Amino acid sequence: MPSENLLRKYARLAVAVGTNVQKGQMLVINTTTDCSAFVRLCVEEAYAVGAKMVTVRWSDDPISHTTYVNADVETLEEIPEWQIAQLNYIMEKGAAMLSVHAPTPGLLGDVDPIKVQRANIASRKATKDYQAYMMGDQTQWSVVSIPTTAWAVKVFPELEPAVAVDRLWDAILKAVRVEENNDPVAEWKKHNQILANHNRILNDHNFKKLHFVSSTGTDLMLELVENHVWAGGSGYSVKGIEFNPNMPTEESFCMPYKFGVNGKVVATKPLNYQGRLIDGFWLQFKDGKVIDFDATKEKDTLKGLLEFDEGSSYLGEVALISHDSPISNSKILFLNTLFDENASCHLALGRAYPMNVKNGTEMTQEELTVIGSNNSMEHEDFMFGSADMKITGITHEGKEIEIFNNGNFVF
Repeated sequence: MPSENLLRKYARLAVAVGTNVQKGQMLVINTTTDCSAFVRLCVEEAYAVGAKMVTVRWSDDPISHTTYVNADVETLEEIPEWQIAQLNYIMEKGAAMLSVHAPTPGLLGDVDPIKVQRANIASRKATKDYQAYMMGDQTQWSVVSIPTTAWAVKVFPELEPAVAVDRLWDAILKAVRVEENNDPVAEWKKHNQILANHNRILNDHNFKKLHFVSSTGTDLMLELVENHVWAGGSGYSVKGIEFNPNMPTEESFCMPYKFGVNGKVVATKPLNYQGRLIDGFWLQFKDGKVIDFDATKEKDTLKGLLEFDEGSSYLGEVALISHDSPISNSKILFLNTLFDENASCHLALGRAYPMNVKNGTEMTQEELTVIGSNNSMEHEDFMFGSADMKITGITHEGKEIEIFNNGNFVF
């Protein structure tokens, strides 16, 4: 278990740099009961920086599993009005949002995937305004993780549970740049500057298309939306408040043109989706849409993701990450998208981020749709980067410029 000093540093980082909760602002923390000790520190740190009120919304993985096993589909599809009212209240108050995310990989592996999918569709439909609020950066939000025993033993099955938890703590703290004798706030300031430089170069080139090729079988041509904006590291809410959405993060990400993706992409890491691990999968795109796919594990679950709604078989995000990066170099498969997506170039099926197009956060969904931004109730990242990934940027004039060679940025 980390020292009190390390834990408090991490909690302070999550609150002050992650969400950057403002004096007099409400903070809402979404988390699980397994994270209670760390969440108490986050609550203390939030009040220390001037939060007006901190509210914690708890969940519990074993209870969630029991509910999915025992409740019928119709009951799971009923979304109580009080839950919607709570989210409306959060939006009305302009609360900052912190998720202390610690999922159990494969939690719902023994539950009928159709049952899980129908419940999720009902939930996403009922909370569509809240999803748009968050993805449109109407407030500051951040996601961090801490180990749980159930998660740690999946990542390190060869270790005793207590040892596995300690090992995962070490890996997480390194990934978020928290050490006994450093200033993680200063470290993140420098890190954000590096990512901002990548974004600046990519934005200056204003590429029309990106061509991805690797020995895994990936050969993908991806068109970017007009007036796109590369982002990554810290971002800004519509009120101009800086925050770090994901901690850790190593990515520069952008918006694909919904109908401009063609070719094949082969995943290089499993995808933990709806409590099941999809592995060994590939997707074939034509005019933006997945027209063929396969998986060695959980093919039906992948099918469910692609059929979740009209937009879930199109892309909403492309992210570039050097293979030679801290999380990749750790050689750890975290089975948690927050970490694994930052070890590898990735794509996201589903909804696009409005921030990735000029003036996008001021556009209506109808206006975003017109310019080729994908809309969906889903947003699921999957990893496809590799050590030999080659990425070529193609300008509007047809000039080809090397972006990645042997898996890494060339600039």
